[in-house]
Amino acid sequence: MGPTPLYDALRDFAGKKPLRMHMPGHKGKTLPIPELAAAAALDVTELTPTGDLFAGDGPIAAAEKLWAQALHMEECLFLTGGSTQGMHAALLLACAPGERILIDRGCHRSVYNALGLLDLRPVYLQRPWLEQEGILGALQPEAVERALQERPDIKTVCITSPTYYGILSDVPAIAAVIHRRGGRLVVDGAHGAHLPFLGVDYLRGADLAAVSAHKTLPALGQGALLLAGEGFSHGDLRRAGSVYGSSSPSYLLMAAMDVCRGWMEGEGGERYRETAGGVRRMRAALPCLTERAGRLDPTRLTVCTADGFAAQRALEAQGIYVEMADEGHVVCICTCMDGAQELARLEQALSALPRGGRPVPPPPPAPEQALSPRQALFSPRETLPLAQCAGRVSAQQIAPYPPGVPVVAPGERIEKKTVAYFQQIGYNIAEGVQTVPTRCV
Repeated sequence: MGPTPLYDALRDFAGKKPLRMHMPGHKGKTLPIPELAAAAALDVTELTPTGDLFAGDGPIAAAEKLWAQALHMEECLFLTGGSTQGMHAALLLACAPGERILIDRGCHRSVYNALGLLDLRPVYLQRPWLEQEGILGALQPEAVERALQERPDIKTVCITSPTYYGILSDVPAIAAVIHRRGGRLVVDGAHGAHLPFLGVDYLRGADLAAVSAHKTLPALGQGALLLAGEGFSHGDLRRAGSVYGSSSPSYLLMAAMDVCRGWMEGEGGERYRETAGGVRRMRAALPCLTERAGRLDPTRLTVCTADGFAAQRALEAQGIYVEMADEGHVVCICTCMDGAQELARLEQALSALPRGGRPVPPPPPAPEQALSPRQALFSPRETLPLAQCAGRVSAQQIAPYPPGVPVVAPGERIEKKTVAYFQQIGYNIAEGVQTVPTRCV
């Protein structure tokens, strides 16, 4: 295992059995949850021996530096609010209020919320539709370049890579296009924390990125990383991270990330390579998303089936819970914690699913942006069945799977053809949707 400076410092502190006249209230003795009782000893606060996340000192800073090296970035800040905190902080650093920003339409809702919080004006990048696969493909550098040529005032681009389906965009090539114009690239890399340990340098060229350690690595929920390339200091990351993060971050989450990296640099990396081999074999044996769709995460298993929702129910009946299902796919996150026995059980269950996918229509063009994301976020709201919302302005994202991206984003007008599309793909148009009252538009 590699070095673990934060975990070592916490163990050393607890081992001295100090008199803890500070928070947290359990004083390191125990917790009333048997499974977590022993963890209390390492759950501390900002002290001289344990360091301070937002001061950038002590064993926390040492552990963050090791993560930056592991992910081939210049700086790293631990996050205890998931990649949502990271994307909010990254966009705070990259943009000034009121700026226009080029946004991958497939970004996570945290980005759409950040648009409202920071009063950013989006111009959307559309991904190519892969008709045979029934999903959206990778962002192309040429599409980014065309968009920037049309809007030379835009200085920040925000994309997602990899996607939920495991499709990777060419981040270095996209970054080169943006940097030639003096711009910045922000990457939501939440689902790719494991990739560098498989030899996939998926963030190279990004100016800022958020990565969720907890999604694909053996870390605790909400454990994530804010990363920077050249141009942003550790102090910059701390300043922005503290705006959206608690002043009492969890030392257990941070220690878990410290140990996770140390383990991944040894045994964990080898286990992940074995998992990648198992997924490669399953892709050859099952009807799966393949490299024909683009470059893929080596361990994300996207299985094509006749009815993804029915497949999900059938798997759950066998005690197998997948990450996501849509009309024609089930998505499984396979990690270093999945050994040969788990993968064999999964393959056996997947082999019994009906084959062949449903034809899925591509998403319609983005609707008219009637209000800014900020206006939509902070306006009064009314909830109506989607079937009755034609002509109204949405106050929320409406993002069915597929395509897994917002068909309607906050501030956009819901059109008749939009409602018709939802009905065509089987979306429940009786479901309530939050809209902005007509008097506020």
